[in-house]
Amino acid sequence: MSKPYIEEILANAGSPTRLFAGNEWLEATGGSIASINPATEEELCQIGVASAADVDRVVEAAKEGAQVWRDTPWNERMAKINTLADRLVEVADGMAMTDTIESGLPINGMKGDAVNCAKELRYFAGIAGEAKGETYPDAKDLFASTILEPFGVVARIVPYNHPLKYAAGKSAAVLAAGNSVILKPAEQTSLTTLEFARIAGEILPPGVVNVVTGPGDPTGMALVAHPDVPRVAFTGGVESGRAVNEAAARHFKTVSLELGGKNPLVVFGDAPIDAAAAAAIAGMNFKRSMGQSCMSQSRILVHESVHKEFVATFSKLVGELKVGDPTDTATDLGPLAFAAHRDRVLAHIETAQAEGGNVTVGGGATAGFDRGYYVDPTVIDDVTPDMQIAQREVFGPVAAIMPWTDYDAMIDTINGLPMGLTANVWTKDQRMAMETARRIEAGLVWVNGSGRKPLGVPFGGYKDSGIGREGSIDELLSYTRKKSVVINYGPA
Repeated sequence: MSKPYIEEILANAGSPTRLFAGNEWLEATGGSIASINPATEEELCQIGVASAADVDRVVEAAKEGAQVWRDTPWNERMAKINTLADRLVEVADGMAMTDTIESGLPINGMKGDAVNCAKELRYFAGIAGEAKGETYPDAKDLFASTILEPFGVVARIVPYNHPLKYAAGKSAAVLAAGNSVILKPAEQTSLTTLEFARIAGEILPPGVVNVVTGPGDPTGMALVAHPDVPRVAFTGGVESGRAVNEAAARHFKTVSLELGGKNPLVVFGDAPIDAAAAAAIAGMNFKRSMGQSCMSQSRILVHESVHKEFVATFSKLVGELKVGDPTDTATDLGPLAFAAHRDRVLAHIETAQAEGGNVTVGGGATAGFDRGYYVDPTVIDDVTPDMQIAQREVFGPVAAIMPWTDYDAMIDTINGLPMGLTANVWTKDQRMAMETARRIEAGLVWVNGSGRKPLGVPFGGYKDSGIGREGSIDELLSYTRKKSVVINYGPA
């Protein structure tokens, strides 16, 4: 099913230089850019670049869809969203293979993404009825209440590291709250977003799910700045998020931002080393995304008393990871998403070595590949807080190990960066674990965790790691506006 389905996706999207709006394909007028298979460096197709005029057309379609969808009773919306989730499960294998070929992400992880985005749709469909108002103590002749109303058109800009999961899963709360959505995928990974919109168009009213493709400038910024798009949600890097926030602020838009992190994993002296090292593999997202994850715990702070043991154990596990063809289920790590990103990651490794870091495993482009953007999973030891590798998000398969002895100094090191997305604390001492979780400035802290969280747990960052919370009822409500209604039922 998988390869023929990819060909079907390419045919549906018009080869693909088209956008999707109002359940119809529209030709992009801003030109096109190549979609490249990062494992082979071969061109898959051309992706359309939406101009500002194209964005105008798509917004008009989304406005019409928003009017119909907001007037659809919430239980009917729930049923349609559940049907959409069922349909995605039916095509999960083909969608996963398409993501793998276009992004380089290993097939095992993309199969998980295809299933998980259906779970997100079902979760938000199930709580759609919670977007409700309140009543207030009445005064004589007055009845006061609030109504939660959808914004209308929501722009949802998503990155390349989980293409389908972010397109479908991050539309779930938007749709459940009664809004229409305009998705803007990363220009490197647009195919499954376009296919998701096509499938949604078979189930939802015209204009409810729409897609514009192209780079952040001009396409993304035209969408963010559009006066008829009152709600914007962005997932990506800190500086890109800052640009989105500034552009949206000109129209006083409501914005949520899920941005980057330089996330710590803290290993105390009493931690079980084998378990902590295995958790560090999972926490780095080596196998799911080659470290291309905002949640990756790429700063590993290890107590001096177990530093050597941890480094040896962790380095051995990293060295056993298999780099290879991402369509092979035996592969742990595929290539990075695109050439410029591969080059940035390699530059980070070189800088770390020049500043005194000790590479214990990996350290460069993967040998044995004539083509493809492959980078070895890499461990850099003896990292100090002043080094760039300790401060900057690499967004690749590079873990930095920092020994520590003084507890307060370690906390200061963690909180010294302007980002605060996630953290992981490994210790048998529950009192110390809770104390550390309280002191770390991050939106999500695991204790003895491996990077998993249940559906419904809020996710979002502190400081420069973002604004707002996702994956929970908080996200559903964030796509609504509160209106107060006061009724005078007394004499005129």
